[in-house]
Amino acid sequence: MTIDDNLFQSVCQVARKAALFQSAADALEWDERTGMPPAAGEYRAEQVSALRSTVHTLRTANEYGENLQRLAEQLGGLDPADDHVTTVRELHRDFQRERKLPLELVSRLSAMTVRGQQVWDRARREDSFALFKDTLTEIVDLKREAGERMAEGSDKTPYEALLDEYEPDARISHLGPVFADLKGRLSELISRVADAPRQPDVSLLRQSFPVDAQRQLSQAVAEAVGFDFSSGRLDETSHPFCTTLGPDDCRILTRYETNWLPSGLYGTLHEAGHGLYEQGLRGDWFGLPPGSFVSLGIHESQSRLWENQVGRSRAFVRWAMPLLKQTFAGTLDDADVEQVYFAVNQVRPSLIRVEADEATYNLHILIRFELEQGLMSGELKVADLPEAWNAQYSESLGIEPPSAADGVLQDVHWSAGLIGYFPTYTLGNLAAAQLFDAIGQSIGDVEGLIEKGEFGPILDWLRENIHQHGRCYSGDRLVEKATGKPLSSEPLLNYLSKKLTPLYGLH
Repeated sequence: MTIDDNLFQSVCQVARKAALFQSAADALEWDERTGMPPAAGEYRAEQVSALRSTVHTLRTANEYGENLQRLAEQLGGLDPADDHVTTVRELHRDFQRERKLPLELVSRLSAMTVRGQQVWDRARREDSFALFKDTLTEIVDLKREAGERMAEGSDKTPYEALLDEYEPDARISHLGPVFADLKGRLSELISRVADAPRQPDVSLLRQSFPVDAQRQLSQAVAEAVGFDFSSGRLDETSHPFCTTLGPDDCRILTRYETNWLPSGLYGTLHEAGHGLYEQGLRGDWFGLPPGSFVSLGIHESQSRLWENQVGRSRAFVRWAMPLLKQTFAGTLDDADVEQVYFAVNQVRPSLIRVEADEATYNLHILIRFELEQGLMSGELKVADLPEAWNAQYSESLGIEPPSAADGVLQDVHWSAGLIGYFPTYTLGNLAAAQLFDAIGQSIGDVEGLIEKGEFGPILDWLRENIHQHGRCYSGDRLVEKATGKPLSSEPLLNYLSKKLTPLYGLH
């Protein structure tokens, strides 16, 4: 049996048209986070809402759904990883999920989350959860309704229905035990490091690093690892992110702190990792599943691999030291590789997720995982969120945020309606370690290549084994196909132990 080509071209035409409107909305949201004047916010919410409503209308039209159903019935016996089969299967899956959401709800959510990000930005600047509380309550209520609607006719909880948008088929029954085991073992490692006889001197990273010089460094590092600036750009925002506005238009954003070098450097490496994935997808399939990322867990694996496995390696620091000393002449003249390597691998419980070290980072994610489940079930009220947040930080990390800005207001995600997103960060950390192990087994002396600034073989391996496949495989299957093993927490735990044991003098 073969797929009806006329029907196939028809659904692709609709999907590509929807992608045009989607990318236009993404462009407006990129502008909102980078250069939009504050007074333009209300009309921007209407613009984005109109575009996303149009996308939803296209993707849930009766004729489009009927054509997808007819095509789905023709897939029997065909290779599930074939581009045409993948396109039909995944578009049909998307249609079935999105069809459950009424247009009015999509429109309200789109407008509310644009406004939400603007209110969040102000609330964080003014360190006032009270400014954000009512807006967040409305967003949570809307997302709960969306989750309940998408869970209809399935055995998923509303939270799992939201999680499914970011990590298809992920279930709490699977994630819960994995995360609990990871939390226990990481907590033990963190405790050992805290009592270790050796500790890094991070003061050399807290000197004065002019933002203009940091911009030059970030540009050079992103270009070195392979980010293509002929089809992408690097900008600044209050909360770093990556967005793609077309097959040759990838935007990455970072932020700089004048007295903390890792913020800009590793924020850029992180977002460049996302950008490399986007630039590695097949542009001729843009707007269709074979040219789209498979899941946010896999997306996060790419950013964390470049930020941590590459960027926090001794080899990378050796490569970067001449560039650092040249860029910040007079500031790092007396620093040596071992000092900087130890400093950028400091393990210490901290308040801010995006600046957390590799060992404590996942504890930040597990806190949010628990809290947003409570918000969706109704067991946790938005008004009680700051207290619950602080209690979780005190219990899991032994610290309590002194302010809302450094606590419950630190992440943009909930203001943007991205509930169910956070677990993908930990899944990405697990996958990054496992993929990096496989890269070493495949191409040999990875450390030697990194030390020489030869990042191409790493990127080529990721292009071949991850990027080019789009949504042809599930995230779990993609990891297993690339590494020969199911996704596991062992590679991450082994990687952290192997790195931290000699650094901190553990036994």
